[in-house]
Amino acid sequence: MNKKQMSYYVIPFLGTMVCLWYIKAATCNIVYTDYIRLVNSYLPDVWNPDKFFVPDVLTRIPIHYLGRIINVAFFNYSTTFDMILGVLGLGLSGFVLARYCILRQLGYGWYLLLMLSLFGLNKWEMLINGTGWGHFLAFAFFYYHYIVIDRVINNTGKKRDQAVLWLLPSFITLGLAGPYCAVYSATVAVFYTAAAGYKICKLYRDKDKNRSLTSLTNLTEQIRYWVYGCISVMLPLFLYMWSNSYAVEDHAGAKDITLWAAAAADPGFFPRFLLKAFASMLTGKELLEKWIEQGLITDGTVYLMGVIIIAGYVLAFYLNWRYRLYRKTMLPLILLVSGLGNHAIVLLTRYIFLKEDYGMSSRYALQYQVGILGIILTFGFLWKRMRLFWSRLLAAAFCACLLLGHGCTNYREWKMAPHREYYVEEIAALALRFEEASDDELRKKFEYRDKEPGSGAKIRQALTILKEQQWNVFCRGQTKEETK
Repeated sequence: MNKKQMSYYVIPFLGTMVCLWYIKAATCNIVYTDYIRLVNSYLPDVWNPDKFFVPDVLTRIPIHYLGRIINVAFFNYSTTFDMILGVLGLGLSGFVLARYCILRQLGYGWYLLLMLSLFGLNKWEMLINGTGWGHFLAFAFFYYHYIVIDRVINNTGKKRDQAVLWLLPSFITLGLAGPYCAVYSATVAVFYTAAAGYKICKLYRDKDKNRSLTSLTNLTEQIRYWVYGCISVMLPLFLYMWSNSYAVEDHAGAKDITLWAAAAADPGFFPRFLLKAFASMLTGKELLEKWIEQGLITDGTVYLMGVIIIAGYVLAFYLNWRYRLYRKTMLPLILLVSGLGNHAIVLLTRYIFLKEDYGMSSRYALQYQVGILGIILTFGFLWKRMRLFWSRLLAAAFCACLLLGHGCTNYREWKMAPHREYYVEEIAALALRFEEASDDELRKKFEYRDKEPGSGAKIRQALTILKEQQWNVFCRGQTKEETK
């Protein structure tokens, strides 16, 4: 490995360190929000098979069971441990993409922009919510699988790649991905179909009769490749959906309304939802809300930001088609399709809350950023080949907006880190005296279904379990200062 290649690996390492420092500066070891449900559902006996072998086990992200066992056995159920796992999963994504960029010889400037987007703090809510650590790991495996597909389609793969393609979807879908498996599976199936269709059409265009037998053999291989590939992806997806049919959906604050009824009641709701969701990948939701509150911008400005991101997608798709980038590498196109799929799935599953800014939440930035990575890779690979001045101008303008937006968001999050730490320290202090606190006080502070009357009792139940086991904030010898 030469010095230039080493420098590519240094960047994701530094990005991982920055995110670890952020969770140190913005959090402390205390359960709240989604952790309340997890504690009541799985603790204290994390080895109990009855809590694992449930009908909808595949919807629970099975790898979390192993993480929970390790956490309880060695770390007294530390939320910090889960957050560190999440950051390490994000770092793994960085190293996977770094390897790809080295092999594909992406320019260093474009690579830095790619890593800036990957490790941006616009996903702060995911970083400091340890319950979602498995999602970061899942996306690292998504990227790896997409890269293997890219290698095989472009005939640059390794001998083991074919076996990896057949086996990896089952591990990802049934062990890691959880609800994210839908877009991942659909994206992989689409590209298997597209690749097989392209090669079959190419074989049919072969007019050389002397090679007809070879062409027929190749055609059979392509059909078999497509069938096996789609089965390897769709079978675990079917098993996940079957398991999900046993799950009891319980979305706090959701409305019982169909997609068509929501569209008929407010035809502009879905366009506004999508534009704001796209805008959140330029600048974080909290910063946009602050600017609106201060009168610096209006909702129209937010919609314009969404249009900028959409324009980036359109330009990236156009450049992929014009310069046939997919013949050299398909990963940028795969990421673009996956990014749009993630926007679509968030809309289809979250419209029930009837809040047009719901899709702007930082918890979705991990999904949305997939498309942004695809845009950056497209611009980076084709920058020197762009012959039209306007295409270079638009690509440069988009990247400048992205840098400015991410820079503002990252700066705000660094300033907010001490405030977030202070807030969770207040929760930790309340947890230590929860037996004296009222249900209303617990509901408000622990951010767990604060509109439901029974949530206070559930919070009290979870804290009682932790206190009896001397875990988390109740760990022996731990004081308030030690939770910092």
